[in-house]
Amino acid sequence: MKTNTDWTFPFCPQLGKSINWKSLEDEFDWIRAMKDVPQDPLYHAEGDVLVHTKMVLEALIKLDEWQYLPERARNIVFLACLLHDVAKPICTQTDENGHITSPKHARIGEMVARNILYQNNEQFNNIEFEDRELICKLVRYHGLPLWFLEKQNTEKAVFEASLSNTMDLLALVAEADVRGRICEKQQELLDKIEYFRMYCQEYKCYKQPKYFIDNHTRFLYFYKQENISPDYSIYDDTTFEVILMCGLPGAGKDSYIHENLAGLPVISLDDIRKEWGISPTDNQGKVIQEGQERAKKLLRKQQSFVWNATNLQKDRRAKLIDLFYTYKARTKIIYVESPYKNLIYQNQNREDIVPTNVMQRMMKKAEIPAKTEAYEVLYHIN
Repeated sequence: MKTNTDWTFPFCPQLGKSINWKSLEDEFDWIRAMKDVPQDPLYHAEGDVLVHTKMVLEALIKLDEWQYLPERARNIVFLACLLHDVAKPICTQTDENGHITSPKHARIGEMVARNILYQNNEQFNNIEFEDRELICKLVRYHGLPLWFLEKQNTEKAVFEASLSNTMDLLALVAEADVRGRICEKQQELLDKIEYFRMYCQEYKCYKQPKYFIDNHTRFLYFYKQENISPDYSIYDDTTFEVILMCGLPGAGKDSYIHENLAGLPVISLDDIRKEWGISPTDNQGKVIQEGQERAKKLLRKQQSFVWNATNLQKDRRAKLIDLFYTYKARTKIIYVESPYKNLIYQNQNREDIVPTNVMQRMMKKAEIPAKTEAYEVLYHIN
């Protein structure tokens, strides 16, 4: 956790002061959208999502653990709690039997939260990338402390979360989430969170990421299904490296390649589109297939190269990484990001402008690369 130059979210209350909910509702339409969104009364007898969110924040600021945090961490946890159910207005559904559910609201909530914080960063006193991503991951995993024992592989689920979260803060978000509701099993849920804390402490990933002896072992631990110990090095049989660029159009990927990766062959999907006269809004199947054929030629030679495309969905990155690893190549992901206003300006000045509606769709679905995906993940934030 960074401790220098603490930033202050203007709506986060100072210690001992109350939350100004009128100001928050007046400022943010995504908060107003939570009003009248129903919840399952078995777990949320308190009412709609906005009522729950208010109760969560009121519970949070009373907790000693939150009050003892440095100011920067208090801001991060406050915003994570404020945003933890931000996707429920678009995920909530009622079935024919009257059961209310919000499937995938945490996963979708991560992306919604990221877009809110990224596109409106000035409203949040210019949160740095590292802090923004921690907030988004706290939203993504806020239910893990309650259900981690029900995961197919408990250890892997916890270790994965620890590489992008600070687990003591995650437990704090989960505790506030439980205390900010009315349900019969509240104490049972709080007990689960305490066990989660003990579990993370036992595996030494409570206040720091889970330790892996090297990048290759970490990659294989999450890539393969068989049991691999984080503490024992697995022989690295890779012989060359593929750089997988990632970022929105206009973020600066081409400039990064020119300045830092000169000399390496580059497979650019933009260049293939130009060669074949295919628009970014057309079907991209042929473009991707041609890119993969060109990649295979280099892979057979065990020639390092750069794959340059947006690569904003995790499943697409996984298919490419699987292809590269088949040829004994290790993958380094380089994610490039520019501030939102710069991004829009740079896109408008590109030779091939991406339509605004297409750009917005890409932003909404963007998944920032996680350290579990590849041998190495670098974040280049302009």
